[in-house]
Amino acid sequence: MMSGPAKITVPGARWDGTGVHFVLRAPTAQGVEVCLFDDPTDSEEKIRLPLEPVDPETWATRVPGLSPGQLYGYRVRGPWQPAKGLRFNPAKLLVDPLAAAICGPLVWAEALGDFDHRVGDTAPSVTDSAPFVPKSVVVGPDFDWADDQPPQIPWQDSVLYECHVRGMTRLHRQVPAELRGTYLGLCHEAIIEHLQALGVTTLELLPVQHFVSEEHLHRLGLTNYFGYNPIGWIAPHAGYATGQRGEQVNEFKTMVQRLHRAGLEVVLDVVFNHSAEGNHNGPVLSLKGVDNPGFYRLREGDKRHYEDFSGCGNTLHFGQQATVDLALASLRYWVGEMHVDGFRFDLATVLGRETRDYSARAAFFEQLARDPLLADVKLIAEPWDVGSGGYQLGRFPTGWREWNDRYRDTTRSFWRGDSGLLQEMIKRLDGSPDIFPVPQREDPSSINFVTCHDGFTLQDLVSYEHKHNWDNGEDNRDGHRHNLSRNWGKEGPSESPEIEAARLLARRNLLATLALSRGVPMLSHGDEMGRTQRGNNNAYCQDSELTWVPWDLGSEAGEFLDFARHVLSLRLELDLGRGDRGLWLSAHGAELTSADRTRRRLLPFGWLRQHQDRKTLTLLNADAQGHLFELPPGGAGAWRLVLNTAKPGERLLRGQAVRVPPRSLLLLSSPLE
Repeated sequence: MMSGPAKITVPGARWDGTGVHFVLRAPTAQGVEVCLFDDPTDSEEKIRLPLEPVDPETWATRVPGLSPGQLYGYRVRGPWQPAKGLRFNPAKLLVDPLAAAICGPLVWAEALGDFDHRVGDTAPSVTDSAPFVPKSVVVGPDFDWADDQPPQIPWQDSVLYECHVRGMTRLHRQVPAELRGTYLGLCHEAIIEHLQALGVTTLELLPVQHFVSEEHLHRLGLTNYFGYNPIGWIAPHAGYATGQRGEQVNEFKTMVQRLHRAGLEVVLDVVFNHSAEGNHNGPVLSLKGVDNPGFYRLREGDKRHYEDFSGCGNTLHFGQQATVDLALASLRYWVGEMHVDGFRFDLATVLGRETRDYSARAAFFEQLARDPLLADVKLIAEPWDVGSGGYQLGRFPTGWREWNDRYRDTTRSFWRGDSGLLQEMIKRLDGSPDIFPVPQREDPSSINFVTCHDGFTLQDLVSYEHKHNWDNGEDNRDGHRHNLSRNWGKEGPSESPEIEAARLLARRNLLATLALSRGVPMLSHGDEMGRTQRGNNNAYCQDSELTWVPWDLGSEAGEFLDFARHVLSLRLELDLGRGDRGLWLSAHGAELTSADRTRRRLLPFGWLRQHQDRKTLTLLNADAQGHLFELPPGGAGAWRLVLNTAKPGERLLRGQAVRVPPRSLLLLSSPLE
C-alpha cells in the first residue's frame, strides 16, 4: 500500500470516497508515521506509512484504498528532552487528537509511560504501547440530517436538565435492554415524553468526548463514570454506543436529530482544561507525544512538570495557539457536523489563562466570538478552576452564561433555616444583579441550580449532613465537606413520618424556588423523582444503581414528579422568566426597609412582580412558625393561590391576608386590571 501527497490539510482523518487523508499538526516533530490496524486488540500495526511536512506545522499524507472503519494511530519522532518539555517517543502509539471516533480499551500497563519510572526520565521507554492504547477510527459522511433544525430556545424560556447519557436510561424498563445506557436510549420515546412533560427545554449532557478511566480507579476496580478525563476532542464516547467502529458517530447524530424533532436542545459539557494524560508520571496517549509544550502549561524552570489548575495533574495552555485551535476545531465540529446547540465548559477559568492570570479578553474568547458558526450557540461557564485567582463568577465575556454557585449556596442555607440571609436571598431570587449587572451582562446570565452532578442529590441534600463516600476507596477523604445540607432529625434513611414530611417539604421549597427565580433554572437528572446516592457526594467513580436514575416510582416519588411538573409549568404559564424586577414586601404588605433586609432573625417576605398580563406574589417563610401575610391592594378576590409547598393541593384564599405555613413557599397570581 502506497501513500501519496495530501490535498486536505485540516487536522484529522478524512475519507474522500477512494482513500483517506491523514493530517496531524506537530510543529516541533522530526517525523510522523500513521499506523494502520485491523483490530483494536492488535499488538502491532499491520502497516506503517510516513507523513510528509506540508507547512511548518503540519504533516499529511493520503492513503488510497482505505475506507470508513479503518483503525489507525500515530507515532511521532523528535527530541527526548523532558527538561525542555519535549517528550517525543515513537515507541508510543498516539490517539489522533481530532479522531472522529475512538475504539478499544485503555489497558493500564507500564508501557503507557514514556520513561522507566524505576530509573527516572534519563532515557525514553522503548516498549511499544500499541497493544494497550485505544485506536482512532476513520469515519465516513453517510448520515442524512433531513430537515434538522436547532430549536433555538431563548434563554428566558430555557430550562436546563443536566443528565448522564448512561445513567439516564440504564434502569428504564420501557427502553429496550440493548439500548439502555446509550445515545439511542436517551432519545427513546419514553425519555422524550418524560422530559417534555417535565418542562425541560435543553439537555446538558455530562461529558461525551471520548474519555478513559484513571489508573488509580482501575486498581480499585472502579471506573470514571462522569467522564471528565478526555483523550478525544471530537469523538463521541464509544461506551455510549452499540458499536465502536464508527457507529457511535451516527448514533450520536440520531440522538440529536430525534431530540431536535421533539423541540429539545442538546448542550455538551466539554472538558478543555486538562486531558487524561495526567502529570509527568502519567501515560502518553496523545497530546504529550504530539506537541507537549504546545498543548500543556509546563512549570517555569522545570518543564518536566506540569502546572495543575484542574486538580487532575495537568492544564491545557490557552496561551498557545495550538490549544486554542484544538478547542475551536472541536467546537466547530460538534456544531457543524453533530448539530449540537451549545456547550458548558468545565473549569472554564482555564480558557482565559493566556498567562497565569485570567482575562475575559483572552484569545480563545475573542476568536470564538468572531466565529460565524459558533456565534449563536449557548455558551455556559463553570466560572472557576483550582489555580490561584480561579474563582471568576460574573467575569466571563458578553454572551456567556455562568453556573451560579452563590445561588446554590444561598438557597440551600435559607431553606435549611440559616438566619441573616434575607438580603442575599433577594439578590439570588432576582437573577443576581450584583454579579451580572445590566446592561454589562445580558438578562438572564445566571444559571441557577441547587444540585448538580457534583455533590448531594436533592433527596440526599435533605437526608444527610455529612458525606458518605466510603465506596470511592479514599477512606471518605474525597468530596466537599461544606454541603449546607440538613437531615431534619436523622442521618440517612428514616421511618419517622415527621422527618420524612419535613424532608419532602424542604425538597418542594428548593425546587419551587428554583422554578420561580429569575435566571435560567437547571435541574439535575432524577431529582424530580427522588434519586439518592445514599449520601455519596462525589460519585464520579460509581457506575451502578447508586448513580443511575430510578424509574420504578413509588407513590411519594410519583407525587413529587407531579409537583416538579406543576412548578415548571407555572414558570412557563406565568412567564416567570420575564417580568420586572418587582418589589420586596414585608408581612405587613409594605416595602421592605433597609433595616428589615439586614435583620438576623428569619422574616417572611414577599416578591411582587408585574408580567405582561398579570402580576405574581411569591411569599417565602423559612421560619419554624407560620405567619400571616397582608395581601397588596386588590384583596383576596383579585388573587389566586396557585402554589402552596406545605399543602400542594390547596387553592383557597379567604380575607385580606393569607397564612404562610412554617417553612413554606406560596405563589399567588392576579390578572392586571
